[in-house]
Amino acid sequence: MSYWGKLANHVLELAESRALSSRSQTIADMLTRAIIDHRLVPGCKLGERELAEIFDVSRIVVRQALIRLADDGLAQIERNRGAFVAKPSMQEAMEIYDALTLVEQGVAAQLSDRLGPAGWAELRQHVERQRQAVATGNDALADVLGQEFHTVFVRLSRNKVMQEIHAQLVRRTTLLRSLISADFDYCNLLDDHSRVVDLLEKGRLKQAMDLIDTHHRAVVRGYIMDREIYPEMTPAEALAPYLDGKADAATIPPAMRLPAKPSGNGDGTTHVHVHLPKTDRAPTSRASNKKTNRGLPS
Repeated sequence: MSYWGKLANHVLELAESRALSSRSQTIADMLTRAIIDHRLVPGCKLGERELAEIFDVSRIVVRQALIRLADDGLAQIERNRGAFVAKPSMQEAMEIYDALTLVEQGVAAQLSDRLGPAGWAELRQHVERQRQAVATGNDALADVLGQEFHTVFVRLSRNKVMQEIHAQLVRRTTLLRSLISADFDYCNLLDDHSRVVDLLEKGRLKQAMDLIDTHHRAVVRGYIMDREIYPEMTPAEALAPYLDGKADAATIPPAMRLPAKPSGNGDGTTHVHVHLPKTDRAPTSRASNKKTNRGLPS
C-alpha cells in the first residue's frame, strides 16, 4: 500500500476511535447521572448486552463507558461476573472520615498558630453563607457550602501536600454521597463549623480537635446504607428519563463533581449529555478493538 493509502487509513481509524470515545463518554455521563439520582442503586448489575440494546450501540462502546465509571469509583468490574454499581460499606465510610479527621486536626494545629485576621474573616464569611442557606431552607446549597468549608479550611494552611491528600479524601466522600443517601442535621453541622473557628481563634486547640472528630462522626452517622429506601429499577427504567430528554437537570451538581478529575469544558463544570448522537453502531475496526478490548466479561 502506498504512503498516501496508509495515511488515509490511519486518519480514518483515528476518526473512528474518536467517535467511539465520544459515544462511550456520553453513555458514562448518563449512567453517572442515574447513579447520582439514585435511580441505579448500589449493587445494580450493569450488563453490557442490556446497555448496548438500551443505547443502540456496540458492546465495545458500552465496555469503554463502564471502564470510565470504574475509574471514577462509581462501578466495580468483577472477573467473570461483569460490572455493578459500586456498593460502599459503613466500614469504608468510617475509615475515610477517620482519615479526614486526622488531616484536618493537623491543619487545625497549623492554623491556630499561623492564621491571620484575613484568614479568620474568610472562614467566618463562609460560615455566614452556609447559615443563610440553612435559614432559607436551601439544604442543597447548605450541603455544598458545608463541604466547601473543609476545603477552604485546609487551603488556608498553605500546605500543598495536605491539600492534595485532603482533596483525594474529599473525592471519595463525594463518591459516597453519589452512591448512598444521607440525612444530615445541617444546623448542627453548621454550628460545628462556627465553633471550630471560634475555638481555634481563641487558641483552644484541644477542644477544636475534639470537635473536628465529633463532627466527622456525626457526618458518618448521617449516611443511610439501606438500599431499600430507593425502589429498584431495571437499567432501562432507570435510564428512560435521560434517553427521553425528560430529566429535570442536565448537569452533575457541584457537590457530586469529582475534584481530582476536572472536566474538559474549560470552566470547571461537568456536563451530562442526555442524547446520544444520531450515528450508526460503533465501527469494529482493528484500531478500535486494539484501543478498547480490556477484557470486561459479558
